[in-house]
Amino acid sequence: MRFCFFASVVFAALLQSCLATDRPTGQKFATRSEVIARHGIAATSQPLATQVAIDVLKKGGSAVDAAIAANATIGLMEPTGNGIGGDLFAIVWDAKTQTLYGLNASGRSPASLTLDEFQKRGLTAIPPFGPLPVTVPGCVDGWFELHEKFGRLPMKDVLAPAIQYCNEGFPVSEVIASGWRGSRKTFEQYPGFLDTFFPDGTGPNTGDIFRNPMLGGTLQKIADGGRDVYYKGEIARTISGFMQANGGFLSYDDLASHKSEWVQPVSTNYRGYDVWELPPNGQGIAALQMLNVLEAYDLKKAGFGSIDHLHWFTEAKKLAFEDRARLYADMNFANVPVQRLISKEYATERRALIDDKSAASEYPVVLPYALQEGDTIYLTVADKDRNMVSLIQSNYRGFGSGMCPPGLGFCLQDRGQLFDLTPGRFNTYAPMKRPFHTIIPAFVTKDGKPFLSFGVMGGATQPQGHVQIVTNIIDFGMNTQEAGDAPRILHEGSSEPTGEQMTDGGTVALESGFSMKTRKGLKARGHQLKPAPGSFGGYQGIRYDAERDIYFGASESRKDGIAAGY
Repeated sequence: MRFCFFASVVFAALLQSCLATDRPTGQKFATRSEVIARHGIAATSQPLATQVAIDVLKKGGSAVDAAIAANATIGLMEPTGNGIGGDLFAIVWDAKTQTLYGLNASGRSPASLTLDEFQKRGLTAIPPFGPLPVTVPGCVDGWFELHEKFGRLPMKDVLAPAIQYCNEGFPVSEVIASGWRGSRKTFEQYPGFLDTFFPDGTGPNTGDIFRNPMLGGTLQKIADGGRDVYYKGEIARTISGFMQANGGFLSYDDLASHKSEWVQPVSTNYRGYDVWELPPNGQGIAALQMLNVLEAYDLKKAGFGSIDHLHWFTEAKKLAFEDRARLYADMNFANVPVQRLISKEYATERRALIDDKSAASEYPVVLPYALQEGDTIYLTVADKDRNMVSLIQSNYRGFGSGMCPPGLGFCLQDRGQLFDLTPGRFNTYAPMKRPFHTIIPAFVTKDGKPFLSFGVMGGATQPQGHVQIVTNIIDFGMNTQEAGDAPRILHEGSSEPTGEQMTDGGTVALESGFSMKTRKGLKARGHQLKPAPGSFGGYQGIRYDAERDIYFGASESRKDGIAAGY
């Protein structure tokens, strides 16, 4: 009897020890292993959407086909971040031509809404919700541009899984359910919102089945009639009539005249790797500016999470975001000096302003003049032919503007909020202009071959997140999964795309995982630390190992998503 009791105690202790132990491999903060596959991989922020992408790949679809299918599905399943009322950006690696292609599928402001109109209303900033921040949704046109160039399957087949989920319903996942239910008070006053997303009056809990047959009908019309049904047909007329009836300015002509733009991605070389972003109106080049500044510092020797590592990172961010605040804008309206901004010479000039032992309260600006938290989805897909797509899509603030046209099943975005209402600046509001944009896809090549397709969601977090992923992999030797799971730093300051300059040094938020020694050291250098706000973005990535011809996929634990392959 005593032996049995003793044995049970020992077994329980051993079991507890096993349960409490760290992972047997990798960094202690890693949540799971990388997904490794030969034929294809998809990584999204919603597990069912990832499976949709894999199904499309197995049916012979291209990486772009699978990405569109996943995006359409996430528009249903994660309406708190994206949907066909929002914008889209993408970077595509085409294996046949060994070339990177960039797509800017962001929409423009209404032609009939002028700066004078805002001034007449006594506004100094565009409201975040309601009719005034609504710009043309670029997502659907972006799908068709991508599909025409890189698609294989008919669009009907690509959109079929999302349509089926719309009609049959799906169980809402945990993080999405929390954001969904928490959004009611913000959006319930806007026309069509409750009918679309709270038809039962309460909203879904984790695991509840949600259906959106209105969105299913809209997607079916797009599948049958193409992009023109959205921008020139029945859907366009519904959107236009709804906006005109509810104090908005978005018109049928605004939708009918919309078109996406193929753009050349821009890059900088960081320790032998070419890191690629899209040029403005997005904020991607901020990541390139930061990497150029950081390249002169020995991050590997300093060590991940060290005082020097986080100090150098924060100061590099401050420098880049001063330019971001003043100069990033629609390049059809402003002569943004992109090549100067991402040059090594400019980085050397700016780096000289950094004091290794003291945080700066402000940095001088040298180029002429010209806050935001967003909700976004990012996904990446790679196929058997070694094509890869890095795609990001968003409503902006959660559900967007809250304005939901009748019977369509989605909200219109509120990207127009990011225009500046001060006359004479690069990002000053103008009709038919694209606003400063936060959502940015990223890509890395090595010796002219694809290396990493990745993105990080979350407003101003995004370029900071891009830099942390790149340095985690290149400087600190992390794998694709560890790079996303590693604790993050987020600097917030007053330098915003309104032309305002940071004058107080901003604040630094650190996720759990950084040591007390580092926190004390940063305070000693003058950094203002604040409690972590709880939103450090969300990451997906696919790394291609050219030597072994295999993919490594990752999706971090801050979101609901997964990576999967076959």
